[in-house]
Amino acid sequence: MFAVLRNSWALLLGMFLLMLGNGMQGTVLGLRGGIEAFESTTMGFVMAGYFAGFLGGAQAAPWLVRRVGHVRVFAALASLISAAFIIFAAVVDPIAWTLMRVVVGFCFSGVYVVAESWLNDSSTNENRGQTLSAYLMMQMLGIIVAQGLINAADPGGYDLFIIMSVAVSISFAPMLLSAGPAPAFSTTRRMSLHQLFKTSPLGCVGTFLLGGVFAAQFGMGPVYATMIGLTKVDISIFIGAIYVGGLVLQYPIGWCSDRMDRRALITMVTALGSAGCLIALIFGGSFAALVITALLIGGTSNPLYSLLIAHTNDFLEHEDMASASGGLIVLNGVGAAGTPILVGYLMQEFGPPAFLYFIATIMAAITAYAMYRMTVRPARTVEETSPIAPYSMVSGTQVAAEIAQEIAAEQASEQEKAE
Repeated sequence: MFAVLRNSWALLLGMFLLMLGNGMQGTVLGLRGGIEAFESTTMGFVMAGYFAGFLGGAQAAPWLVRRVGHVRVFAALASLISAAFIIFAAVVDPIAWTLMRVVVGFCFSGVYVVAESWLNDSSTNENRGQTLSAYLMMQMLGIIVAQGLINAADPGGYDLFIIMSVAVSISFAPMLLSAGPAPAFSTTRRMSLHQLFKTSPLGCVGTFLLGGVFAAQFGMGPVYATMIGLTKVDISIFIGAIYVGGLVLQYPIGWCSDRMDRRALITMVTALGSAGCLIALIFGGSFAALVITALLIGGTSNPLYSLLIAHTNDFLEHEDMASASGGLIVLNGVGAAGTPILVGYLMQEFGPPAFLYFIATIMAAITAYAMYRMTVRPARTVEETSPIAPYSMVSGTQVAAEIAQEIAAEQASEQEKAE
């Protein structure tokens, strides 16, 4: 790990700063939307803009990189993100915010593609797994620390938006100055969704539904917390707990994944996530119960992405894993794109608890479908499965998917040689 930090510290630092800005934006907009008395449905459209833009950026970013190169794409998109963060404060209007969220989502998708290409190019076969793990850890830590920065200023003013913009602007320097020559760029053609569904129905359905869970917690979590009257400090703790849970439970869930039927583990993880929502609903007046719910939601939903991809890979040849992961990314993005609008409407019609009921229902639906799939297809033995590779919903790009699958294939090859 020391060698990874020595070789890639600047890229990792740049990613940490990027995630400070990205982690702050949703929470700050949720707080500011409450101050401006925007309805939850309105905020749903605002928050949905990011996921729609991210989905579009995931398709366009590879074309942009091939056309004008890594450095130009990174500098242009990161500059647009920085500018958009300032416009949020300068033009406090739902339509402007929605448009800026589309821009920010599109740009972050492209920035992740470039950063992950550089990161992959700077790593070797021996340390690629550690490099990806460090990269994902920096992402999660950036979002967690961002919640603490929310308390640095009043969300009704300009200061928090300036901090967001500065964090993104500063991130350019270490990433651009440390990156070597631009790596050769290519991505694997995605497997058709029809073929992907035939290969792994649970992987497809689970990833699609999980996109809704991610969009709800990342997009509408701050709106929910504002609607139930939490203080600014409590909101930052609540949102931070979601990502602390994901960081803490990623390894133990991954460890279990390599030692048991993954469908059974998916069933247990999603059932725990669904039950976790009930804690806050049953003990509605307790902030401690709400934090426990956040830890369980984040601790189950974030590792679940890697788990679903690993389950899908169990039915694929190694050379098809990257293309299948690209298809799953699209399904996840489609599932996320419209969710904030739906959740915003439900909260407006039925009250803030609809946020938790929505997540509990989606998690329960994955549980039920996983149990059904266990009755129609025999389980793969542990020896027949591929090792799980760490992967994050936060930066769901094809480049990261291909890195993760390279790691999984290398680990599987090493296991075969050892046997």
